[in-house]
Formats: sequence, structure tokens, C-alpha cells
Amino acid sequence: MRIAQPKPFFFEHGKRAVLLLHGFTGTSADVRMLGRFLEKHNYTSMAPHYRGHGVPPEELIETNPAQWWEDVLAAYNQLKDTGYEEIAVVGLSLGGVFSLKLAADFPLKGVVTMCAPMTMKTTDLMWQGVLKYARDYKKFAGDPDELIQQEMTELKTKSMPGLNDLRSLVEGVREKVNCIYTPLLVIQSRHDEVIDANSAQIIYDEAESTEKELQWYEQSGHVITLGPEKAQLHENVLEFLETLDWQE
Repeated sequence: MRIAQPKPFFFEHGKRAVLLLHGFTGTSADVRMLGRFLEKHNYTSMAPHYRGHGVPPEELIETNPAQWWEDVLAAYNQLKDTGYEEIAVVGLSLGGVFSLKLAADFPLKGVVTMCAPMTMKTTDLMWQGVLKYARDYKKFAGDPDELIQQEMTELKTKSMPGLNDLRSLVEGVREKVNCIYTPLLVIQSRHDEVIDANSAQIIYDEAESTEKELQWYEQSGHVITLGPEKAQLHENVLEFLETLDWQE
């Protein structure tokens, strides 16, 4: 049986808008529960998909970070065009990197990063992550095992040129963290199996925000939004958003 794939969402409920950004090889499903939680507390939330995400992996490897950044900007501008003047951004992993990049370039009410990297693994290790995503996607889609094996064998003969640009993106954003003055909440799981958890301290130390906080989660893994402490995460994000100087 084929299972429906996650879709971008736009939950309109209140004048305060929050842009929710997923990670590399992730989808809106990673931030959907947080979006629904915020909706119940009178926040509008939007979660786009970056190109190549939430679709077959053969499409993912043809995309690159410049396109993903365009998709982030398109979502930000959609919120503005819809009439939302005050926007906070909450990003997971790569989404956290994009959140910082937005904060350096655009006026935001606040920024929350969750397990956001400031250093990147080698492209070989990142490629292994892409292959894992590919296999998981095909299983989730309900493809038969024989077809999955055949398609994975074919995929392993290819590459993803955009991975080099991904490293450059993260390095470039790290250089701009000291240009960020927006209120900031940095969230990091202690047992992150994907990124260097020390990235959280880098973000916290180098941001120029006068209002900033670093929170550690002791029981969660990298996708902290789906982990055992997600209920506490929801409350902490809401608590931060409530401290911001919303004008409405």
C-alpha cells in the first residue's frame, strides 16, 4: 500500500506568523506537530518544502542549496504578501541555518534554531545520508523490496553536486552569525547523532542578540521535534514567542 507523502502547510490562525523550516532530506512532517501546537495558541504557521524534498530521491540529487534558499524566501514573501508583517522563524537543522541567514538579511521578530549545524561533515558522509533518505523514502512509498534494491543500486552510481554547495552555505552563514541582533533561542539535543552539538554554543556565543538563550535537551536526538521531549520543546518555543515584542 502506498502512503501519502507529506505536503507543505499553511495554518492561518492569528496575526502572529511563524515560518517553520525543516532540515536537509526532511519535510514539513518534521515540524507539523509544532505548527498545530502553535495554531492552538493563536499563531499562524507556514512550512514549505525545499525543492527535491518530499519527492523521489532521484529529484533531490538534482537540486542545490541556492534553490532551497529561493524556496525559503518564497515562503517568507508569501507570508508578507498575505498580510503578515511580523514574522518569527523556527528552523530544524538546515532549517535553523536558513533561519539565521534570514535573520542576518531581513527584519524578523525572533529566531529559534533547533540542532542547527555550524560545521558540516564530509560530502561522502552527507551522501550516505542521502542514500539513507532514498531507501527510507522508497520503503515509505510502499515500493517492493526488489524494486528498491534495483533503484538503490542505480542511485549509488550517481552523485549530488549540491553537497559541496551545502558545506559552503553553512560556512557562509556561520560568518554572518555576528550580524544577528534578533531575539534568539538556540535549542540543541545533547545526544545529536547527526551534527556537532557544539554548534549550538557557537551560535549562542557569536550572535549579537541582547535577548538570547541556549537550551539543552538531554534525551533527544537530532530530529528533536519528533523526539521524546517534543512536548517540552513545544512549550519552550511558545514561551519564547510570547516574550517577543509583537505590535498587534
